[in-house]
Amino acid sequence: MDILQVEGSLVCTLRHPELYQTSLRVLRDVNGKRQVAVDTCGCRPGNWVFVVSGSGARFACGDFAVLTDLAIGGIIDYWDEEAGQTQQVV
Repeated sequence: MDILQVEGSLVCTLRHPELYQTSLRVLRDVNGKRQVAVDTCGCRPGNWVFVVSGSGARFACGDFAVLTDLAIGGIIDYWDEEAGQTQQVV
């Protein structure tokens, strides 16, 4: 799993039918590298999320038929980017 930040939505008018109607998000890591993931949580730009890759991503989508190797597993409530660790908000 990795921790990435949501930059925005990715809209594709023509895509593989096995992606069904999944929402796609553009994510970036702390070094600026971008990736695209299936959004399973309804996240918004600016949210910090953790992603699941490989076959686990297909399970995270709730439908093993969705062809993806990167899915958003959850939204992080608090992430201190500089410290590189999460802290629970009380």
